[in-house]
Amino acid sequence: MFAGIDEVDWASMEHAYGPADDVPGLLQGLASADPAERESALDGMYGAVHHQGDVYACTLACIPFLFELVVDPGIQDRGSVVELLTSIGGIDLDEDDEDDLDEDEIEGAANYAMAAAAVTAGAGVFFELIADEDPGVRLAAPLALATLHSHPVRVLALLRERLPVEADDEVRLALVEAAGRVALRHRPLAGQAADWLGRLAAEAYAPGLRLAALAQLARCAPDSLPGDVVRVVAGLLRELRSGPARPEPQPVEASGPDAQVTERTAAPTLVGQLRALSAEETAGRSTPWAADLLRTLHVGLDDRVDDRTELLMDQLRSPDPWQRIDAVRMSGGLIRAWRGSYEGLVRLVGVQLTDPEPRLAEAASHVLEELFGLAAPAADALAERVAADPGGWVREWASGPPGLGSSVKALARLGDARVLPALAAALERPEVPHDVGFTIGYLGGTAAPLAGALRRRLGEVGLDEGAYDRASPLLAGLTALRAGEAAPEVLRVLRGAPEYRGEWLRSAALRALGSFGTAAGCAVPELRALIRRPGTAAATEAAEALWAIDGDAEAVLPVLIEGLRAEQVHDSRAAASALGGLGARAAVAAPRLRALLAHDELWLRVDAAIALWEVTGQTGGTVPVLLAAWEKNRHVRVRVAECLARMGAAGAGAEATQVLRAELLAVRRHNAMDGGYGSHDTYEDENLLALCRRALLGTTGKGTTS
Repeated sequence: MFAGIDEVDWASMEHAYGPADDVPGLLQGLASADPAERESALDGMYGAVHHQGDVYACTLACIPFLFELVVDPGIQDRGSVVELLTSIGGIDLDEDDEDDLDEDEIEGAANYAMAAAAVTAGAGVFFELIADEDPGVRLAAPLALATLHSHPVRVLALLRERLPVEADDEVRLALVEAAGRVALRHRPLAGQAADWLGRLAAEAYAPGLRLAALAQLARCAPDSLPGDVVRVVAGLLRELRSGPARPEPQPVEASGPDAQVTERTAAPTLVGQLRALSAEETAGRSTPWAADLLRTLHVGLDDRVDDRTELLMDQLRSPDPWQRIDAVRMSGGLIRAWRGSYEGLVRLVGVQLTDPEPRLAEAASHVLEELFGLAAPAADALAERVAADPGGWVREWASGPPGLGSSVKALARLGDARVLPALAAALERPEVPHDVGFTIGYLGGTAAPLAGALRRRLGEVGLDEGAYDRASPLLAGLTALRAGEAAPEVLRVLRGAPEYRGEWLRSAALRALGSFGTAAGCAVPELRALIRRPGTAAATEAAEALWAIDGDAEAVLPVLIEGLRAEQVHDSRAAASALGGLGARAAVAAPRLRALLAHDELWLRVDAAIALWEVTGQTGGTVPVLLAAWEKNRHVRVRVAECLARMGAAGAGAEATQVLRAELLAVRRHNAMDGGYGSHDTYEDENLLALCRRALLGTTGKGTTS
């Protein structure tokens, strides 16, 4: 085996972590009889040679040797090697990707193309492996064929021939999944694949196989799904629940022939950790693959929000806690990506908070935390959980500061006063949770009773290198409450900020003082001293605070105008926003702001346009800039909508009205991302919708938006 491996100049190549002279050892490790050594070698292949999907010269050089491994029946864990080959050869670059490549990426793209060609050239071996004696190989081979083989008609025919004679249930599901992959990659075959999948979904097959067929139909031919797909899937889930329970895994003794199994699960590799997590997640499930099938089905149903909601509500009523855990997680994914009516779904998620299965209750809590105002139907359930579990009010972590529990944050984000005891207790801890201040901000005046504790704790903060971490949560809370009585304590922090993170700490203190308005009059001398260095971020922040406290436009205008010329775009944006706050008193800055409408940085163009409207009241030159930014960068839409809401639809004009109406008609959230999300995405999108409605109602005026 591995003839010619020593003739490859591995040392002249590199992988993610340097010279590739260790690659022959990794390949030899994949052939080892020792499970721990095989796992370590596989970890090295994914971690260095195929790091995050990258293909290097050494990755290409490995391909012939990987094929030697998969065809040798004496090698164990060959299914993992088949999966590795599928990953190496299965990266597609479409025309859009190729157009976006820069010079540094061209070589990588060429490597992807060569890898695809090399693995596809050898993909014929997977035809034999689809009937291999090793179930792990048979499990990996169908997707390899569907992804890599250049004759999809033959592949689809083989999948259909193999299904009736395959005995392993999970391999049968893999055959069905591969058919969906063929249909997606080769659209002319979609109809043929859909016909077969439709028969599998309708005929008297096992419920798991029928569910798999429906999931793939949703991916590749959603129009072929039955009209009552929700009822059908709900029935299949009931059938799956009635099957035999899966026994809990038993501990393995670390002696005898099974000792190597224990060694594998304890191996300190990423592959080993992922396997352990997967085993933990599936332990006790009668159908551990059902969650993946349902996720695939939901992705395929896409914008059919009502169907997806109805299906999830059925799952949340299931007596099987695992189906409910999956449904809670999928509910979070649905609501984050799609707009809809979710009151009933959210209420059922709230019901899970009292479940004795801790993973279910915790999953529900995390989903509700990210829903902000949409969690209102679960408010009572959240309040009950918070009251019943003081131990969950604050979470400690092995590294990093403590944070509030998810149920506490979810209840606070609803502005619910029933959370106040939890927040008050958090403020009495030796280390205040890092997120307590921002959480208080969602309560508004409801949290006023906490101002005294915030002020007292801020006065106790030592002004050393740890001052920012200890003071920033307290300053954020005082800012949200506009607690002007704390001005002396905030001023102490401003004056005594240490060098380490001092700039951040002073910024937080200045924001707090500005929020206090005239109640922070004691800080005016300090602020006047800070504005004597115009053009700096500190001067701009101090000028904004000074304006909020004593309204001296003559003093702050020169500072803010100079701030527009700052080297850092962030600082110029701050100056523009501050000038807008002065309104007509800053009209003298209009030419400078108008010049920024052509700046390269989109966010600065937007802030300058908003400020220009605020100081002149003229929409002619500003609205086109705002609408162009709206189309170019979806993440700027909330900022733009805030301005349009203050202008009112009549003031913004007909084109703005069309844009706002189109946004309200869209079903997908404006900031939804494939493969990722932010914790505030739903909040931001719901805020955008509210602002669009406000603008269309015709509200005008230059007051601040909430």
